[in-house]
Order: sequence, then C-alpha cells, then structure tokens
Amino acid sequence: MNRETSQKLLPVVSNKPNKSTYNLNPIHKLVEGQIAVGYNSLASRLKSEKTIIIDGYVGVDWIEIVNNLTAILKSNGFTVSTYNIQECLKPENELNNIVAPYLNGDDPVFGKKTDLKLLDYFEKEKLANVKLENNADIQIVYGTGAALSSIKGCLVYVDLPKNELQYRMRANAITNLGFSKLKPHKQMYKHFYFVDWVVLNEEKKKLLPKFDIIIDQQRPEEPTWTEGEALRKSLTNISQNFFRVRPWFEPGVWGGNWIKEHIEGLNPNVPNYAWSFEMIVPENGLIFGDQNGWLEVSFDMLMFLEHKNVLGNAANRFKYDFPIRYDFLDTYDGGNLSVQCHPKPEYIKTEFGENFTQDETYYILDAENDAEVYLGFQEDINPEEFKTALDNSYQTKAELDVEKYVQKMPAKKHDLFLIPHGTVHCSGINNMVLEISATPYIYTFKMYDWQRLDLEGNPRPLNIERAFKNLNFNRKGTVVQDTLISKPTVEAQGEGWEKIHLPTHPDHFYDVYRYEFDDEVEIETKNQCHILMLVEGTAVELSVASQQQTFYYAETFAVPAATQKYRLKNKGNSKAKVVVTFVKEDAC
Repeated sequence: MNRETSQKLLPVVSNKPNKSTYNLNPIHKLVEGQIAVGYNSLASRLKSEKTIIIDGYVGVDWIEIVNNLTAILKSNGFTVSTYNIQECLKPENELNNIVAPYLNGDDPVFGKKTDLKLLDYFEKEKLANVKLENNADIQIVYGTGAALSSIKGCLVYVDLPKNELQYRMRANAITNLGFSKLKPHKQMYKHFYFVDWVVLNEEKKKLLPKFDIIIDQQRPEEPTWTEGEALRKSLTNISQNFFRVRPWFEPGVWGGNWIKEHIEGLNPNVPNYAWSFEMIVPENGLIFGDQNGWLEVSFDMLMFLEHKNVLGNAANRFKYDFPIRYDFLDTYDGGNLSVQCHPKPEYIKTEFGENFTQDETYYILDAENDAEVYLGFQEDINPEEFKTALDNSYQTKAELDVEKYVQKMPAKKHDLFLIPHGTVHCSGINNMVLEISATPYIYTFKMYDWQRLDLEGNPRPLNIERAFKNLNFNRKGTVVQDTLISKPTVEAQGEGWEKIHLPTHPDHFYDVYRYEFDDEVEIETKNQCHILMLVEGTAVELSVASQQQTFYYAETFAVPAATQKYRLKNKGNSKAKVVVTFVKEDAC
C-alpha cells in the first residue's frame, strides 16, 4: 500500500443512516446507558462533581470544551476554576531534544516508533504540585496528560477520529503534542505516527478501564458523550459478536473512479478516490449509536480492552496489535501505482520499531479487460543495471522502461497476487484492488513513480536506497508464476456451497479462503478472528448466537475469535462469494 493524506473527505454530514447499500457509517448498539449530545447535557452531568479531570488525545479543541463548560456552569450559578495541564509541560526545546531521535531529521515519511511515555513530556515536580482554587464550586484540570497530575476527580476522556485529526492538521488548526509551531503536513503526520500516537495510545490504554465519561469531539460545538462503563460494556459485547469499523476515503495521484461510481454518499468534489481505509486499525474508528446520536471511538480501544476475545490464539503473538488490514486501491481510469517494495521483518523492526512487516496481497475485486499487475523481476534482471536506471531516471526525469526489469501480467476478477516483503510490484490501471495485508501500512519504498507530481504539485519522494536493502532478486522469471500467484483449490464442498483455499506465500502469516454459496454456510472460527468481505453478490446476513446483521457488497466486517462459529446467509438472487482472512495457526 502506498499512502498519502491530502484532504478531509467526510462521507456524510448528518447523523442519518446512509441510503446506499454500502454503509458509510456502520453503527453498533450501545449496551446500557445512552448517548448524549452537546455541552448543556455534559455540564448537567458534571455539575455535581467538585473536581473534574478532562484528559484526551492530541488535536482536541480544549478551548472549545473548557469555554463552553465554564460558561454553562457559571450561568447556573457555579463558580469555576480551571487549570491547563500544559503549564506542566517541559519547555519546547527540551521536548524537541527528546523526540528528535525518533523523527529521522527531514525524512519526509519515515521515523522510528518511540519508547517515550507521556510522563516524559512533563516536569514531574510541577505535576505533583498542581494547585487549584479550593474556594471554587467546581475545579477543572484539563488537557492532554491531565490524568497524570496528583489531582483526583471525575475522569473524562476526549477522543478524536484520525481522519478528523488529519483534517485539523491540514487546516493548520493543531500542532504536535507539546509544540506550538506548525510543521509541514507530511512532517507533522510523521511526528504523529511515530511519536504522538504511540505515546498517547499507551496512555489511552491505561485510562480506558477507569474513565467515567467518554467524549467524541469531532463535530465543532456538538460533542457526543456517554458513560465510560457503557462504552466498556459495548466494546465487550462486540468482541463476542461482530464489528465493522467506519471506512474513510482519500484521493491520490493515481486514483480512479470505481469507488465514485459504486459507493453513494461520498464527497463528489474530488478528482478521484485512490483509497478506502476499510480496516486499517491505527486509523479507523468504531461508531456506537442510539436514537440520540453517534459516538465514535478509536478502534484500538476494542483491542486494549478485549484483545483476547478478538484475536483468540493470535493474541499470544500480536497482543494489542490487530494483525490484518483491508483497504481498496482504485485505479479505474486512473494511473499505475508506484513501482515499490516493502521491508524485510528485521529491517522494519530495526529501522522503524514495528513488530511485524508489511506483507501484502492484491485480491482483484473488479477489473477491466486490459487490467494488469506488475509483479516480480524479469528472468534476466541485473540488480546493478536496474539501480543505475532508477538513479538516472530520478536525476534526469527520464521515463523508465519498467517492463525491461519488472514482469507485467493480466489481472482478472478474483485473482490473488502474493506480495511478501521484498517483492517488486505495483497495480496497473483499471484494477479495483482489495489489498489484504499485514497491518503496517506506510512502509512503501517507492523506486519509480512514472514522473508524477503529488496532488499539491510537488515531487513525490522516492526511496531507492531503502528499497535496494530489501529487494529480493530471486523473485524473478517463472518463480513469480509458481510462487506469487495464488492457485485456488476446493478444500470442501456440499450441496450449493464450496470452500475454496487461496493459498498465500509461506512468508504471509495470514491465510485467505473464499466461500461460494447459493443459500447459506456455517463457519467455525477455530479461535481465530475472521475478517470478511462479500466480493460477489448483493448482501449476506451474518448470524452470531442470537444477533444478526446484513452486510452488503464490498463491505468489510469481522467476526472475533470468541464467537466460535457463525452463519452466512445469501440475501441476493445469485451466488454469494465471501473472502475470509485469518492468522495461520502455525503463525500464532
């Protein structure tokens, strides 16, 4: 996967369900309690509290929250004192020194995941000696890290979806944690990914079991909130049944029109859609809703609370990391992706601090007759000659004869191309790719990008040197056809159904199956989390225990390991085909 962020693309602006079959806003039931909307209801809930601690994620608009709460409480006759925990932060020059080792200088994409803790950002003596105005009716300590203070009280946590955070970043409305100056957007995102998110996710994991209230602050002046215990019970419920994250969509220089033409309700005022983030755990959220509204929290909250229910056997290896991602790459009437590869396991761990690498596959959801995929080297590949040609193309802006070095093969609907680490590859034009992959998603070493500029008119960075430290030149010639194109086999069948194995490469820790059925099929999880998508047909009804949910064509959903078994019923008039992915038993 090759990813850039560019602009906010909210699929809808209201809290009404989307009318198209593909649901842009999948909603989960809130167990007990209810969702409340607005600062008036929040102030009413908090007015009986003497001390309130409001902590939360980077990007939160603390001024909006505190000003609204203070004004409402004062209008109801309360005296209020506030303390911004930012007063306890270390000076910015000190913070710069402690985060710099993880940012790799001016590298536009790659840093190294930090081992810093949120406490490292603060002057510990100041935290221990926060003084409040005891004569005030209500005392509020607020800001990212507020729960680190010595003050105890009603704990409120404010979350923010990653796409909203990045919109605020692109609007120059926020900065990185602890810093007042803006950075270029790509540098800011790198800082978020390798430092801020790592630090704050660890803190969120600590606070999740004990916060009293959870707030979703993505809609200006209209926060939604519920009790912490209601959220925790709701997360436990879906960890034993099923879930679907909220997808979100991004344009890109090579993006196409398939998503625009097949998914209703998206912003039409964009040049294309290159990606759909169907299930990329670090960036997707889960929506809970009732008759009052919606509340979205980051997907990782589910993993922090119930990773064993979700992953089953695989929890021993992956712990709080959800191991598999699904996303769309749309090149219909678009362009080729960059010629690229992904890092070896030891390289991604040493260089970037990731626990496992970006092993991918391309499942062809749809394709035109001329669709092709670039995969593996030509038999006569000469690594030195290839590198010289790449360097020359980069320096002179000359076009590269890619097919002289890289194989190109036809892509047909339901093909599965295998892309373990080190494999040179890219999708060609007129493919709608379901990318099934290990979760890491930004570690794309681009070697050639067809001499394109990005959507802002700037040259796209290449990573030729990094690529050549990871390329596997043995993946060439007939080895590609023999080992990198999955060869489906029917593993089991019955009246009106087949279970088809689409074997992955030995380097892939996950496996892929496709169930084809006229009526219904029952599947056992065997203590593994199953990630599913209807890749042909209209709709399927998922039944888990006493719960049912209908999922439509191209929607990604997951059945946790704890469910043990589930049933899929075909709701369309033609054969249903459902792809199922899970961690291999010997990879746990």
